[in-house]
Amino acid sequence: MNDAPLLEVRNLRVEFPTRRGALAALRGVSFSLGAGEALGIVGESGAGKSLVAFSLLNLLAPPGRIVGGEILFEGRDLLKLPPEEIRQVRGARMAMIFQDPMTTLNPVLTIGEQLAECLVAHRGASMREARKAAEARLREVAIPDPAARMDCYPHELSGGMRQRAVIAAALMTAPALVVADEPTTALDVTIQAEIMALLARLRKARNMALILISHDLALVSQSADQALVMYAGKIAERAPVAELVSRPLHPYSRGLLDALPDNAAPDGRFRQIPGAMPALSAVPAGCAFHPRCARVRPVCRAETPPMRPRGPGREVACHFPLDRPAGATP
Repeated sequence: MNDAPLLEVRNLRVEFPTRRGALAALRGVSFSLGAGEALGIVGESGAGKSLVAFSLLNLLAPPGRIVGGEILFEGRDLLKLPPEEIRQVRGARMAMIFQDPMTTLNPVLTIGEQLAECLVAHRGASMREARKAAEARLREVAIPDPAARMDCYPHELSGGMRQRAVIAAALMTAPALVVADEPTTALDVTIQAEIMALLARLRKARNMALILISHDLALVSQSADQALVMYAGKIAERAPVAELVSRPLHPYSRGLLDALPDNAAPDGRFRQIPGAMPALSAVPAGCAFHPRCARVRPVCRAETPPMRPRGPGREVACHFPLDRPAGATP
């Protein structure tokens, strides 16, 4: 029996070269994911969440570049594959759902044409076979009257149906892993819930691994098994979702939870984290979160905290995690 993870990311590092030197955007990101599992990656804008997704699929926009680490997918290091083999993996075994379907879908092609071309390109299917499969995928994602929708253009569909069409496109080649980057951002709350329920159902039915990238910790808590909390290009905390929500260990994780609308102060005010995510050119020394942290001590300003295990399946990068006194020796 093969117990190797479907995906294993080891010490992934991404930089953006500038005239003043390279800016580190991902600083040693590591995690693994098994077949059929769901991983949530959360954090504020600028934390590096989407860069992880784009790195996995080799979609980093220049001048961004991967400068170190390994991305092992189904036993192969994607960073060592030639471009042709990467293209065979991307879209066939690993697919992505972007946050804005209107920028994902081609406005001058019908939905049926766009879905069918996925199967023609990656599987060598005939157009007749591909259109039949495309209609089946539209039915699978609960688009009403899929035969008629095949001949619609993207602008003729509602926002929710466009996102369902994007999900259908991702499923065309039966990928082992789907990466969903903020897949419900442009949708209202009711449609968000429908899309997340759809992804959960498809993941279970297909034993498909899912990486869900979101700034919304509440959304991730309802949809993922494990969660990574990212801050300034590094992982601050890794934990099973239920444990992260009930007992966060990193002060930043606690801040994200406190900022949820359901956790507003008695007077109705949101509990905001003071300050803002640092720019890549101004990441503080030591713990990057220390300028915003109520538990900061001199060591936090001077030394970067390593990831330390804090129980089964849990790690935290903090000198003074919330399960120990703030004055204790790190």
